[in-house]
Amino acid sequence: MALSKKRRQHWIAANQQEYSHHYPTLRFLSDDDYARADQLRQQTLQSLLSASTIGCSGTKLDMNNLSPGCRICVEGGWSCLFINGRCNCQCFYCPTSQQEIGQPTTNSIEFRHAEDYVHYLQRFGFRGASFSGGEPLLTFDRTLLYLKTIKAHMPSDFHTWLYTNGALLTDRMVDQLAEAGLDEIRFDIGATNYQLTALNRVGRAIPVVTVEIPAVPEETERLKALLPQLVDSGVRHLNLHQLRLTPYNYPHMIQRDYRYLHGEKVTVLDSELAALELLDHAQRANIALPINYCSFVYKHRFQAQAARLRNGQFMVKSYECLTENGYIRTLTLAGEGTRLLQLCRRFEEQGCDPTQWCFVEARGRLHVHPCLWPLVDSDGLEVVVAYAFARQLPQVTYRNPFTRIELSSRQALVLERSRAGAEIVLTPEQAEFFVQHILLSRGGRDDETGAHEDDFWSHLAAFETIEQGLQDYY
Repeated sequence: MALSKKRRQHWIAANQQEYSHHYPTLRFLSDDDYARADQLRQQTLQSLLSASTIGCSGTKLDMNNLSPGCRICVEGGWSCLFINGRCNCQCFYCPTSQQEIGQPTTNSIEFRHAEDYVHYLQRFGFRGASFSGGEPLLTFDRTLLYLKTIKAHMPSDFHTWLYTNGALLTDRMVDQLAEAGLDEIRFDIGATNYQLTALNRVGRAIPVVTVEIPAVPEETERLKALLPQLVDSGVRHLNLHQLRLTPYNYPHMIQRDYRYLHGEKVTVLDSELAALELLDHAQRANIALPINYCSFVYKHRFQAQAARLRNGQFMVKSYECLTENGYIRTLTLAGEGTRLLQLCRRFEEQGCDPTQWCFVEARGRLHVHPCLWPLVDSDGLEVVVAYAFARQLPQVTYRNPFTRIELSSRQALVLERSRAGAEIVLTPEQAEFFVQHILLSRGGRDDETGAHEDDFWSHLAAFETIEQGLQDYY
């Protein structure tokens, strides 16, 4: 389902606020120009469909031969440890300032001891971990220590990979990483003017060699010519990202004549078209190099969903459920107490699990698990839906419900439950829509629901489901 007009206006306003007085300098297009760009995208996608597989709700391609690390990411089992916060290169597309070494960090949680990070991986059920930065080779001894500790304590099939620009890589480092059991190494050759010296240095010492770079539009032809050389150098996968604008990289990006897209963040239209063009070229030229276009919307939707699902399992109550998109949904009936008590008795008579409902008599509210809904007569009662999400924090804020996760005698983290917007009191028509198309899983909006439901469905869909398709062009 395409974004509603109201939701588009919301994101445009958010983008205007983020870039403030710089916003007028960004090159956004007319509706007609966006329509023409989308037509070009659809033509390229149609060309790719003969040999490519589009997955993750239409946000990622090609899915036929993803690297092991990317496969774990798709399945929601990846942890990225920012081993330091400093880089030795100055890429124009870098989204943040990277000037401080700092401590190893993931999801705002610092891990000063490698063993505690292993406990974290085990407690949350991760199946793979990567080392990023900054540049991990700037703190090579630290990186190696964490890699060795993970390999010593995690299962043999636990996949590890390292991101690097390769400028500091030496033969000795390659040998040490290989001996420690690194499974995959990913090079950002865009940071070194597309030089292949570092990846040639790896040879076959590390099982999987991947190149991971943003799709820079002005380098498209250069990359086309480089693809056969990547194959000859032992590269097994090429990952292309979509360029994203941030307040930090704005001064560098604005010097390039890019066309931009509105959305949850401002992204570069030409970067997506360049990535698709490279996939199409590789397919037509029969180049034996799997290319994965990792779109911004894939990362924004699926990586965030994975985090919500991972954290939500610790915070969801027995009468609630986690939606496909990882939000905690609370379904409530509100009204006269005797009516609600009658429903409770009906649940008991049917032998339902008593943990699947919760009657709050003082508030006149009955929380009900969706599986009980076939037993519910909601006439005369309000149907209320609320959404929440759980996030990891280094310490308690005392503003929301929380639970502490003890990782070791010296480290814990906090899971905090926050509301995702206000409660939604459904009209009878909306309640019927909600039951038919969400609780009973009979599909999304159809023609019979009427245009007046578009904004309602769009609002709920953001909590309930993963949005389909690549980014809307507007």
